[in-house]
Amino acid sequence: MPGYDDTEPRLRCVLPFRAAPADVPLLRRATTRQLAGWGLFAAADEAELLVTELATNVVKHVGEGAPATLVLECRGERLRLEMHDTSSAMPMVRTPQCDEECGRGLHLLASMVVDWGAVTTAAGKAIWCEIPAAVAAVCAQADRAEAALERYQRREEDPELLGRAGRALQQESVIELIADLLHWTAARGDDPDDIIDRAQMRYESVLGEGAF
Repeated sequence: MPGYDDTEPRLRCVLPFRAAPADVPLLRRATTRQLAGWGLFAAADEAELLVTELATNVVKHVGEGAPATLVLECRGERLRLEMHDTSSAMPMVRTPQCDEECGRGLHLLASMVVDWGAVTTAAGKAIWCEIPAAVAAVCAQADRAEAALERYQRREEDPELLGRAGRALQQESVIELIADLLHWTAARGDDPDDIIDRAQMRYESVLGEGAF
């Protein structure tokens, strides 16, 4: 699809819905919750406006009750929104008259985004747009957690870390690792509090079995 690079999206969420005026606010809130879970608070307001415009266009031009899907993807420093519907009719940019209420959606979209476009799909079409995500921090935290997991699986004991200073350093590393892992789970749509509770239960279960 146009606008894609060769890398896989770091974060991805698929939100199917039925095109209806009453469902647009629900889709908007679902988008906000997902972006909050990813730590993309700075992009939430702009994304809400775009989701509203894209979903409303499906209701107007495809038909109320039509199946559609919103896809959210984080790619580096951009957040990509894709609206998939079942109509093959491509959008046309035109200059609306002063007294027209319709016809302004694409102009609004183009004025807000870094890039946008439309493409035909097997089921119909997809309109996509990209906005700045401001997610360098959360992506770095998720990357560090994944790298730490890989190191953990093949780690070896380091004699230089066995002294008191080394122990303190290890404790700080453990704290940082746990924090990064919570970001890692949240970025994949899981509940960090639930993960903590389950980890605590597993830890206590192992202690009760006398594993240590």
